[in-house]
Order: sequence, then C-alpha cells, then structure tokens
Amino acid sequence: MNVLRLRCRGSILAVVACLTCQLFVVASDEPTLTKDQIKNFLLTAKVVKSVQSKKGITNPWRLTLSDGTMTHDGSFQSVDEHKQSAEFASGRELNFVDSYKYNIAAYTLAEMLGIEDMLPVYVDRKWKGEEGSLSWWLPVKMDEVERHRQKLTPPDADGWNNQMYKIRVFDQLVADSDPNLTNVLIGQDWKLWRVDFTRAFRLQGKVKSPDDLVRCDRHLFEKLQALDGNDLEQRTKHYLNKMEVKAVMQRRDEIVKRFQKLIAEKGENEVLY
Repeated sequence: MNVLRLRCRGSILAVVACLTCQLFVVASDEPTLTKDQIKNFLLTAKVVKSVQSKKGITNPWRLTLSDGTMTHDGSFQSVDEHKQSAEFASGRELNFVDSYKYNIAAYTLAEMLGIEDMLPVYVDRKWKGEEGSLSWWLPVKMDEVERHRQKLTPPDADGWNNQMYKIRVFDQLVADSDPNLTNVLIGQDWKLWRVDFTRAFRLQGKVKSPDDLVRCDRHLFEKLQALDGNDLEQRTKHYLNKMEVKAVMQRRDEIVKRFQKLIAEKGENEVLY
C-alpha cells in the first residue's frame, strides 16, 4: 500500500527530466563514494558540459562534471525568488519564497536527523556567476508518477512503506508547500529519494497534515527529540533565517507530541519500527 499521498503537478525537476517520458537503466558503473567525497567532487570538479532542462518552472541545468579521474552529472538550481504574495490554483501564498537555499538547508537538516541517504547530496556552488544548489545526479529508474502510470507494486511492501513513513515525517518537518509525486524518485531495488525543497521551510509552526504521521523509524524519532534549535540555526545560518528555524522547531515539537500520543494509545511497537 502506498502510504504517501502527494498531489501531482505539471512541472518536473531537472533531476527527473526525461525520466517520466522514458525510463533508463541505472549505470552499472555508478561510483561508490562517501557523502564527503561526493560533496568534494560537486564543489571542485570542472563543468565540462551543460544542458538546460526544458521542463519545470525554473529550467534547472544538468551539468556534467569531471575531476580528471571521474565524470558524473549534477543538477544545478539557482532560483531565488521572493515575493510579498503569489497566486496559485490553491489560493494566494503570502511571503512567497522559491529558493535553491532550501535544498541545502534540507540536506543539512536530513544529516542532523540521520536520514541524508534519502536525499541527493546538495552543495552550494557558483556557476557562470550564479550561486545555486548543485546536487548529485541520482541513479534513478523512475519517479512516483511513472510508477503509478505503469501500476507497478513494490515487491517488499513493508520496506517500501518504512521508507515512505520517513519521507512523510520529513515533509511535515520542512513544511514543503509543493510536495508532489515527481519529487519522489525510485532507484535500484526500490530505493527511494526525496528531492527538490525550493518551496519548503514555510513560516507556519503548525504541522500541515498530522494525519500523515502514523509510524516513525525509531532512530529518526530519537534524532527528532534530540534536535537542537541553536545547532540547526548555526548549521543553516546561510540558508535559513531565525524565523524559519523557529518554525522548524515548532513543527518538530508537534511531530514528537503526535508520536508520543500514538505510542500511549497503541503501544510503542505499533508506532515505532
């Protein structure tokens, strides 16, 4: 059973550009690197090729990088839009922000919670005079839109749902105003990644969809409880302001209380896994 209920939109990320129109096989020579090695590569490798995506709203770039030994692609987003208000089909959003900085903040927060393996590595990099987020191009087979279109069922329902539960917790924590199925990517062995957080970190301290919080990974729950606002503010000081950090911590408190309530009602083993 798919435990993540996200809405679709027409825009597709650079990281999934050409995935929904055609599937491609994961390269057998996908390098095995630590996250620090990936960060260093993304920060220092030379851009040898660039192709701008024709999909999505911000038309991000697919960059091919090389350090002389290894060649790999990355997705570059430089959007940094701030408006007093913006109109959408769902209504007006005040203090609208669409920023590459939130990608980096999301990855930093994921690192603090021990779930960074569910996001691509994001770094802050300047290219052609523009500052933006550069992420590791993932070995993706499809996204959730394509999976639903093909009516594919994960072979390990429990493993799939456990990944989805973590994504749902993180989505509520970062308050992404535009979660959608194109942002959930599927790799080899049904590995899941959550991408694109440029419209996250809204200022409301309330969890938007508390009913989405039904189960939680034990390690993630421990990390949520231990999350320190001052530490988060320090680590994301170039990407989040004080109000955004405060809102994260308010949502954290609600998430923790929600799971504590469920544990009291159902028992720890029914809620934590």
